[in-house]
Amino acid sequence: MEKAKVYFTRKITPETVVKMYGLLGVQLPGKVAVKVHSGEEGNQNYLRPAFMRPMVEHVKGTVVECNTAYDGERNSTEKHLKLLKNHGWNALFDVDLMDAEGPDLCLPIPDGKVLKENFVGKNLKNYDSMLVLSHFKGHPAGGYGGALKQLSIGCASTVGKCLIHSGGTVDDQTVVWDHMAEQDIFCESMADAASSVARFFEGKIAYVNMLCNLSVDCDCCAEAEDPCMADIGILSSLDPVALDQACMDLIRSSDDPGREHFLERVDSLHGTHTIDAAAELGFGTKDYELISVD
Repeated sequence: MEKAKVYFTRKITPETVVKMYGLLGVQLPGKVAVKVHSGEEGNQNYLRPAFMRPMVEHVKGTVVECNTAYDGERNSTEKHLKLLKNHGWNALFDVDLMDAEGPDLCLPIPDGKVLKENFVGKNLKNYDSMLVLSHFKGHPAGGYGGALKQLSIGCASTVGKCLIHSGGTVDDQTVVWDHMAEQDIFCESMADAASSVARFFEGKIAYVNMLCNLSVDCDCCAEAEDPCMADIGILSSLDPVALDQACMDLIRSSDDPGREHFLERVDSLHGTHTIDAAAELGFGTKDYELISVD
């Protein structure tokens, strides 16, 4: 596999997101799903709708999300729709909670390391292409969250999320947290699920990661730590594996005093095993060329 191109800038503005997408040289066709993180109620670090607005409008996209599988304000359709409205997403965009109603869409994973199928919101099939906008940060279960997490847990329905977390053994959110898979199995399940969505939109999907508000906790945490590192920048690629790898490499090479705290979260949970597993599945590569732009 050839080196993937990853574009990088230290500027973090809504307009720069559009610029970094433009450098990819693609025109996403048809009806575009824009995957974002709606932000759990109480979270202070998630990227707000106003920041995403120029990018979503540029591709004339529909903001998409799916329900969660843990206690909070996003684990049922009724609560999640209310939160989306309260967080201001509906005021700026067309919004689609893709698993608001069943049945889920089942995507096959014939070469999966752990999972052989992935359950996503059924409305995924209504889109011709996808733009994945990821707030890169830590995560209390996966070590870190970036493009691969958005593809996997982010696009999975509640049932799909349960299966990813349990390594394919439990599909019920009321018991899944008592049946969590061994950590490397969980990471491999995320890679499996990510591969199914990446291949569903193969040739019609693009990725932008924002390295800002760098907390060790995810935007899914109602009580998240404040950022421990200074903002780094925005990266874009057509390869989600290379993109997440480049983000991790920038963090590891940083001289920021908060770097060790961030990396302790990632490494203690074998976070980069997800990147390794995804590369082995072949829908991306860890071998990349970092192209810095003003």
